[in-house]
Amino acid sequence: MAYIVGVDEAGRGPLAGPVAVGVVKIAEGYDLLEVFPGLNDSKKLSEKKRELLFLKLQEEIKKGNVQAVVCLSSEKMIDEKGIAFAIRHALARGVRKLMPDPMEGKVYLDGSLKAPPEYSQETIIGGDATIPAIMLASVAAKVTRDRLMKKLATEYPLYGFEIHKGYGTKMHMLALREHGLCAIHRASFIHIDRISEEA
Repeated sequence: MAYIVGVDEAGRGPLAGPVAVGVVKIAEGYDLLEVFPGLNDSKKLSEKKRELLFLKLQEEIKKGNVQAVVCLSSEKMIDEKGIAFAIRHALARGVRKLMPDPMEGKVYLDGSLKAPPEYSQETIIGGDATIPAIMLASVAAKVTRDRLMKKLATEYPLYGFEIHKGYGTKMHMLALREHGLCAIHRASFIHIDRISEEA
């Protein structure tokens, strides 16, 4: 049987927390749009809709119709190796976990993402709006990361992570100016001297 694997990331731009790469594997011919009504690029969906699709994904995984994994690379790795390396690292882990045999199928990736070279693959700009397997991977990555940031907000309550998920909002910048960086901030993304002037 031939398989399709969809890949997308969430959390490339935030100032805190890990980056997440979602990987979804389906059999060729499995109609994701029929099974997941309203499926779209995660950025175009409400949080409520993303959560509903994510719950449906859990059901389909239990039924054996879909395989999915979300791999994270930490803020520490991002600071030490850079965001591009961190994404590649998580992506390679996810793809190899779901499709250990590269001959099993083809990998479809969003934007500028690339799978390990041994895989048959296609990178599609705007793929998260056109390829259903990429759409579902983007939802899985986004929901997993958002849930984690909400959890981390209870450990680091001064920053409002449950609201902005680590992105550089005005609220986040003000908290950074007042409290400095915490353990999950990406130090390489933040220039405190500039924040002090801007906030």
